Amino acid sequence: MKIVLFEDEQLAAEALQSIIQRLRPEPTVLAILGSVEEAVPWLQLHPSPDLIFCDIHLSDGNSFEIFKQVEVKCPVIFTTAYNQYAIEAFQVNSIDYLLKPIKPDEVAKALKKHEELRSHHLAQSLGNLQQLVQAPQVQPQQSIKSRFMVKSGQAIKAIPVEEVAYFLAEEGVVFLVTFQGKRFIINNTLDQLEEQLDQQAFFRVNRHLTVHINAVQEVRPYFKGRLSLLLNPPAATDQVVSSNRAPAFRQWLDL
Repeated sequence: MKIVLFEDEQLAAEALQSIIQRLRPEPTVLAILGSVEEAVPWLQLHPSPDLIFCDIHLSDGNSFEIFKQVEVKCPVIFTTAYNQYAIEAFQVNSIDYLLKPIKPDEVAKALKKHEELRSHHLAQSLGNLQQLVQAPQVQPQQSIKSRFMVKSGQAIKAIPVEEVAYFLAEEGVVFLVTFQGKRFIINNTLDQLEEQLDQQAFFRVNRHLTVHINAVQEVRPYFKGRLSLLLNPPAATDQVVSSNRAPAFRQWLDL
């Protein structure tokens, strides 16, 4: 069996490789890839492995970007410190989802599941699995979010949407910022949030910011028809509404 690891932390990769080799001496780890930039060309240039262990957060972004760029036909076992990605993971050939720190017995169960699927027409089994997990995805995209599940230390907590001041994208990561100024990483793009939020309460200001109406403290004219925003809590960088979006933004605020 040929395995590829997508993991940007060297110690974590070595630990996982050691667990796999103790459990199954015969598999070969073909490559350890730490970024989306490395993984995409590797998959394009090499035959498909039998199995991929994939960390969700790589050095240059979310590993789901790999599956948007390359058709991955082999099964995938996701490894992550976050538990809110499970549904999205099962949409890209995932057969298991292991939370860090990874335990040998969990890897053993995942490998056994892979072997059982492989021996019972893997392609057909995965097709049925994808149909099962795609069905419940339709409704959440059409409904309005009432809360967001975020990681807080070692715990997972719920943040009601009423407590959200804005969503800010920085270097490929989207942060939820509360009115109390607390920041949490979430597994949503700003594009996805446009479909999940109440459009009367939230506005997509630019490529980096979606803001709650109560977080807009002041609006000032800016160069060439743009608008500069003063937010509460303050953002680390200036936030500007483009000239194209300024009319819609003014209408949203009833200006």
